[in-house]
Amino acid sequence: MSALRAAVAGLAVLVALALQVALFPHLAWQGIVPNLCLLVVVAAALTRGPQFAMVLGFASGLLLDLAPPADHVAGRWALALLVVGYVAGLVRQDVRPTAVTVVGTVAASSFVGTSVFAISGLLLRDPVLGVGDMIQVIGVALVWDVLLTPFVLPPLMAAFRRLEPGRAALL
Repeated sequence: MSALRAAVAGLAVLVALALQVALFPHLAWQGIVPNLCLLVVVAAALTRGPQFAMVLGFASGLLLDLAPPADHVAGRWALALLVVGYVAGLVRQDVRPTAVTVVGTVAASSFVGTSVFAISGLLLRDPVLGVGDMIQVIGVALVWDVLLTPFVLPPLMAAFRRLEPGRAALL
């Protein structure tokens, strides 16, 4: 990976993280904010593949785990976003994804990522919520992520595509 690709990916994660922990708590819906880091990982997965997205997912998840106001065992978001990077990266990459494919991938990734985070909390006995409340949180998080998809993913995917000149001709 080139230094420019790493810098752009890192910048995207840092901006997403800053917005997620500083701005969106003021716009929270039922106390739940959208997972912008997850959207960055999905954009990377759809344009760069599962290996790049898994590394980016782990790094962004770890930053999310350590960012205040973290109230859970560190590593849960790192695991969840690593899994999201892999799953989203499995979407067929030899053709440019359609809008329906992108939204469907975000919805599936949001469900999987939030579920992995919630289930890991149950396994580690780190839940703040009961199982019924977790299902509601997963649903609201999914809606948030899908609603922000048209605003976040197109510019990110375009940036990641420009950084992959060999594949840009295919897309």
